[in-house]
Amino acid sequence: MTVPVNLLELDKSSMEDFFIAMGEKSFRATQVLKWIYHRGITDFDQMTNLGKDLRLVLQAKARISMPVLADEQQSADGTRKWLVRLHDGNCIETVFIPEDDRGTLCISSQAGCPLDCSFCSTAKQGFNRNLTAGEIIGQVWLANQVLGHFEQRRRIITNIVFMGMGEPLLNYENVIRAIGLMTDHNGFGLARRRITISTSGIVPVMDRLAAETTVSLAVSLQATNNELRNELVPLNRRYPLEKLMAACRRYANSGTDASITMEYVMLNGVNDSPAEARQLVKLLHGIPAKINLIPFNPFPDTVYSRSSPENIEAFRTILMDAGFITITRKPRGDDIDAACGQLAGRVMPRTGRHAAMTTGYAA
Repeated sequence: MTVPVNLLELDKSSMEDFFIAMGEKSFRATQVLKWIYHRGITDFDQMTNLGKDLRLVLQAKARISMPVLADEQQSADGTRKWLVRLHDGNCIETVFIPEDDRGTLCISSQAGCPLDCSFCSTAKQGFNRNLTAGEIIGQVWLANQVLGHFEQRRRIITNIVFMGMGEPLLNYENVIRAIGLMTDHNGFGLARRRITISTSGIVPVMDRLAAETTVSLAVSLQATNNELRNELVPLNRRYPLEKLMAACRRYANSGTDASITMEYVMLNGVNDSPAEARQLVKLLHGIPAKINLIPFNPFPDTVYSRSSPENIEAFRTILMDAGFITITRKPRGDDIDAACGQLAGRVMPRTGRHAAMTTGYAA
């Protein structure tokens, strides 16, 4: 028996192929995409510009299967966090951060994370698997539905950041396919520069990203020397700072207008001294990057604490005086564990952290 195709997994090109294979015209793909992503319709019977016979065929051969909203929390500052259940029982977390001039959706790319960064709550959940393209774009669709986008016909989510659970560049193909649906004018129609991929530094895939797209890049840096970064970001043993900084320079010089942001979590007594700020200036020399200083957001059983406001400001002043645009990120949603580094979800137990981190990528 043929398993129905989940149309949420198909970008425009793949959906055109799907309809052509059924003997239909390729423009049917555009019609269905608009029903799903412009009007929020997932019932084929409601797609009234499709003939009745075609709708019956789609009911037999296709489906539009979304992840399920399992829980919702709202912060005092307006941040909203959703627990999203996948078909296999894994749960991921998605966060919406409203601001006066934008609405940012923070989405997940993996169930858990294989990188084991010591300052991140997600790492404590272990790793189960990559998300499919449909599970990634499904988070955006669900958030738009809850926020009233389809009813109000106005853009509420203006920016998307891959800063939720997982390392996006270890799930490259599915992430890129989902981005295609986010940016396609038949999909959600976002500009590529309004989409940011955060990575801990999968160097070979950073080069591929620069060659194939123009989304913005954020690098989870966290330290200015290899010894400390090995402790905070174990991936550094595979791609040390020398390789990572060289990749950032290549990305900046790739001919795109995509920006690079360095993310630096401020850990009290660990990486927040003036000497480390001055070393960061040297490390980033020649890289046109802005810097986000992120006050550490605590989680149960962590050994770290947040740097004092005074230490963060002194650190920032050194970077600003050196000519770097430096922003201290205001914690959002930390009262519901929705802030940076706090997302946990509910990840089904599974081994394979090492394989997920290394398969397919040369040193």
